[in-house]
Amino acid sequence: MTPHDTPDTTPPAGPAAGATDLTARALLFDMDGTLVDSTVVVERTWRRFAARHGLDAEAILATSHGRRTGETVAEHAPAGVDADAETARLVAEEVADVEGVVAVPGAAHLLAALAPGSWALVTSAGRELAERRMAAAGLPMPPVVVTADDVREGKPSPEGYLTAAAALGVDPAEAVVFEDAEAGLRAALAARARTVVVGGHTSPAASELIRVADFRQVGVRAEGEQGLRLTFAPSGGGARA
Repeated sequence: MTPHDTPDTTPPAGPAAGATDLTARALLFDMDGTLVDSTVVVERTWRRFAARHGLDAEAILATSHGRRTGETVAEHAPAGVDADAETARLVAEEVADVEGVVAVPGAAHLLAALAPGSWALVTSAGRELAERRMAAAGLPMPPVVVTADDVREGKPSPEGYLTAAAALGVDPAEAVVFEDAEAGLRAALAARARTVVVGGHTSPAASELIRVADFRQVGVRAEGEQGLRLTFAPSGGGARA
C-alpha cells in the first residue's frame, strides 16, 4: 500500500480547555519529522551508508536529524571517502525511495486551511527531495520553499528561517515555526521566531516551548489584521506562549 492509498482524513483538534493561543503573520514549517514522517526511509538510507563504510548506524542516526545530508556525511565518513560523491549517492537514494513516507496526522487539514502566502517550508532536504516527499505524503508545496540548496549554512543556523520570513514579508518575530529536531529548534530560536515542538523530541532547547504530538492538536483561523490565530491543545507539560 502506498501513502496515496491512506490519505490523512483526521481533522485537527479544536480548542480545548487549557489550550494556548498565539497570533502570527506567517507559519514556517520544517518538513521531515514535522509535516512528513519519513523515518523509515531515512533509517534505511543511513543504515546502508553505515554498512558500506563499517560505521555505527545508531551514532549516525543520533546526529543526522534536521541537518543537511552533506554535513552528516562530512562528520562520519572515513578518511579517503569522497564526501561529495557519497552525498550525491545518498540524495539520489532518498529521492528514489518514498515507500513508507506519510503525512504527520493533521498536517493536510492544517495546510489546507492556510492561504498560499501565509506559510513556507524550510527544510534541510534539497528541492527535488522535498518535492518528492511532500507529494508522496499528499501535501502541497507552498510558493515559498527554502531548501538545503538555497542557504549557505544549514540548521542550526537561522539562515533558512530568516530567508523564508523575508520572502513572506514578515518579521521573524511575527512568525511561528513548527520543528521536531534539535538543530531546527535552535535555528528557529536564533531567528527570534516563536517555536512549537512537534513530536517527542526533548532537549534544553525544547524544554519550555509549546509542544504538540501532531497537528490534530492545532487549530487555525484567520484573525483579520493580526493574520492567523493558532490554538494548541498541549500534549504535555511546559506549554506556554
